Amino acid sequence: MSKPMTQLRTCFIGDSITNGTGDGTMLGWPGHLCAAEVRAGHDLTYYDLGIRGDTSADLLPRWQAEVTARLPAVLNCAIVFNFGLNDATDQQDGIRVHLGDSIKNARAMLSAAKAMHPTLWVGPTPVDDTRMPLTTEEGHVRDKRNARTADYNLGFRALADELEIPYLDMMSALINDAAWPGMLADGLHPAPDGHRRMAGIVGAWLAWRKLLDAE
Repeated sequence: MSKPMTQLRTCFIGDSITNGTGDGTMLGWPGHLCAAEVRAGHDLTYYDLGIRGDTSADLLPRWQAEVTARLPAVLNCAIVFNFGLNDATDQQDGIRVHLGDSIKNARAMLSAAKAMHPTLWVGPTPVDDTRMPLTTEEGHVRDKRNARTADYNLGFRALADELEIPYLDMMSALINDAAWPGMLADGLHPAPDGHRRMAGIVGAWLAWRKLLDAE
């Protein structure tokens, strides 16, 4: 007997990793994830609300209005956050968002989101340290390092535990994967294989599965 179909509307909120930058298929990991669920028979509507370069400070003033416009309170909906790499970036004049401020921003967003819809949090991904720093299209030199991002990841994970929000530790999942650096288009943004790899990890995550799979 086939499993019943689940109808779900989901907003994915974050930065260029969420947006799918580096993925020539133009799907990004949220698109690959949701496409796989549709192939499995579920009815999904997804909104990719990733903006390149966004930090938690950029997400804070925009996320709630964008989610409210897309996720009706009366329907089965979910919110997925994915940010942190830009917060932890050294842009020569200092860290873009210091860890304490990043945690403060995350607390405000995640607490409010949890009161609206089921909320999940996907942590930042590892970069290829050997290809850092990067120069942006605007000419900004931005240095992202795994050791620094790991500190943010630990802080995020502790906050998620406190708020009782499921947290997917992508750093731990990928940092020792020898294939991962080769899945990065520029040392930061995943190429298509990298986004598919992320989608596979999220798709197998129990917290995500609970949104879709009937008991």
